[in-house]
Amino acid sequence: MLQNRIYRGEIVHKAQSHLGEHTPIIDQPLWDAVQAQLASNADERNASARHPQPSLLAGLLFDGDGNRMTPSHAVKKGTRYRYYVSGSLITKDRTDHAAALRVPAAEIEQLVSDRVHRWLLDPGIDKTTAGRLADPLVEHCLVARAGEIGKHWPELPVGRKRAVLATLIERIDVRVERIDIRLRPPRLAALLDGPDPSPRDADDGETELLSVPVRLRRAGREIRMVINGTDPFAAAKPNARLVKLLLRAHRFNAALTQGEAIAFAALAQREGVSRSYFTRLVRLSYLAPDITQAILDGQQPRDLTPEKLLEHSRLPLAWHDQRIGLGFG
Repeated sequence: MLQNRIYRGEIVHKAQSHLGEHTPIIDQPLWDAVQAQLASNADERNASARHPQPSLLAGLLFDGDGNRMTPSHAVKKGTRYRYYVSGSLITKDRTDHAAALRVPAAEIEQLVSDRVHRWLLDPGIDKTTAGRLADPLVEHCLVARAGEIGKHWPELPVGRKRAVLATLIERIDVRVERIDIRLRPPRLAALLDGPDPSPRDADDGETELLSVPVRLRRAGREIRMVINGTDPFAAAKPNARLVKLLLRAHRFNAALTQGEAIAFAALAQREGVSRSYFTRLVRLSYLAPDITQAILDGQQPRDLTPEKLLEHSRLPLAWHDQRIGLGFG
C-alpha cells in the first residue's frame, strides 16, 4: 500500500506510471518521505542478514563443573537455532557425572538481561557501593548512571547491551536449580566515561550475587529452563488469534493493492467490517518481518494480545521503533 502510486494520482500499466484523472490524496513530500523510510527499513533488514546477532553472554557462562560454555548454533529446515554448550560436549571428553549443558541461547540471554535490568533500576543500588567509594559524588554519579542505562535498556542495541554486561558481570554459573550472576558494582565507573565500556576500566572490588531460581529439564539433547514454576517453552506456542489477525491483515492488504483504486469503504464493506477496522488491520501488514515471524512462532511478549496489537496499529514505519513499542526490544 505504501508504494501504491494510485494515491499519488497516477495509474500504473505494464510497469509504467501515467498521470490519472483522479485527485491524488498524498502529496509529493509525504510520498518521498515514506519511500525513503521504506528504503531505510530494507537496508536495516539487509544489514541484519549480513551481521548475525552477537552472542550476548559469550565468555561469561560456566556450567556446574566450572567449564566455560561456548556459543554454538544449528540450522534446522532453514532456521538458525543458537545455544550455549559446555566445553566438554565440544571436546567430547565428558564423563558420566559431568554437569555438561546445552541450553537455548535466547532463553538464558533474556533471563540474564531481565535480571540485570531490574538491578540497574533498583533504587537501593547505592547500598551495593556504599562504603567502597571515598567520594560520595562519584557514588551518586554511579547510581544515576545505572538508572539511566536501566531506563533505556529495552531499546539498547544488542552490541551495546553486550558491552554493558561484559563490564558488570564477572561470571554466570548455570546450575541445576538456579542461575548465579556475579556482578562487580564498582565497575559501573567504567560506564561513566563513554559508550564503549571495558571490564578492565574499573577496579573490580567486591562481587554481588544475583540468583535466579530455575529448574533445568532435559528434553532430548537440549535443556529447558523452567523459571518461577513456568515452562517458557510450553508457553512459546503460536497464539491462534494473533496469527489469524496477521493473516487477515495481509489478506486485506492484498485486496487493497489489487483493488484497482476501489475505495476503502467499498473494500471494507466487501469484507464485512467497518472502514476504521479495515484501515487499522491493513497497517498491521507492515510490521517488521522479525516481529511477524516471532508472532507466527509464538515468541511474542506474553502481554501482546490481539487487542493490544490492534490498539497499537498506528505504529511508526521504522522497524526499530515498532520493536520498542510492542515490547520486542
